[in-house]
Amino acid sequence: MTRNAPAMSTEDSLTGQASELWGIAIDVWNSSFLGVSIGQGLLALTIVLIGFVARGMIARWLVGALKRLAEKTQTGFDDAVVDAIAGPMKLVPVIISLFFALNILQIGAEGAVRGHQFVQSLVVIALFWALHNAVGPLSHALKGLRNALTPVMVDWMTKALRIVFMVVGAAAVLQVWDIPVAGIVAGLGLFGVAIGLGAQDLFKNLIAGILILTEKRFLPGDWVKVDGIVEGTVEEINFRSTVVRRFDKGPVYVPNSKLSDNAVTNFTRMTHRRTYWIIGVRYDTTSDQLREIRDKVLGYVQSHPEYAQAPEVSTFMRVDSFGPSSIDFMLYCFTKTTNWGEWLRLKEDLAFFIKDTVEAAGTEFAFPSTSVYVEGGAEVFSPPGDDGAKAVLASEAGKG
Repeated sequence: MTRNAPAMSTEDSLTGQASELWGIAIDVWNSSFLGVSIGQGLLALTIVLIGFVARGMIARWLVGALKRLAEKTQTGFDDAVVDAIAGPMKLVPVIISLFFALNILQIGAEGAVRGHQFVQSLVVIALFWALHNAVGPLSHALKGLRNALTPVMVDWMTKALRIVFMVVGAAAVLQVWDIPVAGIVAGLGLFGVAIGLGAQDLFKNLIAGILILTEKRFLPGDWVKVDGIVEGTVEEINFRSTVVRRFDKGPVYVPNSKLSDNAVTNFTRMTHRRTYWIIGVRYDTTSDQLREIRDKVLGYVQSHPEYAQAPEVSTFMRVDSFGPSSIDFMLYCFTKTTNWGEWLRLKEDLAFFIKDTVEAAGTEFAFPSTSVYVEGGAEVFSPPGDDGAKAVLASEAGKG
């Protein structure tokens, strides 16, 4: 019996060491994954991965199916709704998976509170994200309001709503994390007072933009001319500035205050286009020729279907003045079209007709000239002793 004691002691020692190693492994398994069980951690990670996979499935399948259904309708409202909810819908599986993963981890009271706040923050982000995107479909639904106001004013309202949802959403997230929003707002108020003096131009341009929209001076697509600043087509009216694209295709960013304080000509709202010419003929044109030219040109304008007639506009073709080298007609008429290309075509046709009329009347257009008159009986000066020179000149004249 005494001989087997050392062997028994060795087996007990090995068994104790194995048990101790197993205990260490169990402790590692139960607490080494951020203080919780590795099994729980792996399960939580698996659930989160499933949430991200489901997010991809929603992006490819559900949203795609909704878009295909929306494309079958005639309105664009449902298409805008699908685009609005696509992003928040992709976030929902992630939120659900994180919620279950945090419950499985059981990371303690403090960790549970922070995890709950994190999930709440994601819910708030998804909600206000959807509201932010829903402003787009809302603008489609307000077509009647677009007619009552202007498209630009509706766009400003939608932009303002998006900003409101972003600010309120950010405040809600801060509230979830127990960050006092009132203190931040008070601090921003003091900061706003500090920068208020430096932001005077910003507020001035914002108010000027509101006045422009209220007065409906112009809309995107209008051809405008601002005296001494720019002439071109309005592309976009923003909070601070308006984008006007010149006819050479260069964009000009004009502060709204410039458009509010200066005279603006809106050529797009013209009812007619004017042609105002001064036509000069030679002074040797007779009164009958003047009357013929006047009557024919006036008859052409008054009988042409593309020229506007009284009482809409005034039309004149009169002998107006005696210029330095011409007798001047004044032609004053308006076309019905306001299109620049059509107006140029009509002016060209009118120019051809006037030229033919003047030539048919037997006279010509005048041009700047100077006439020198020599009174009869004037003595021509001839230097004495110049007989030889006179003979040479007479000889040359004979050869000519």
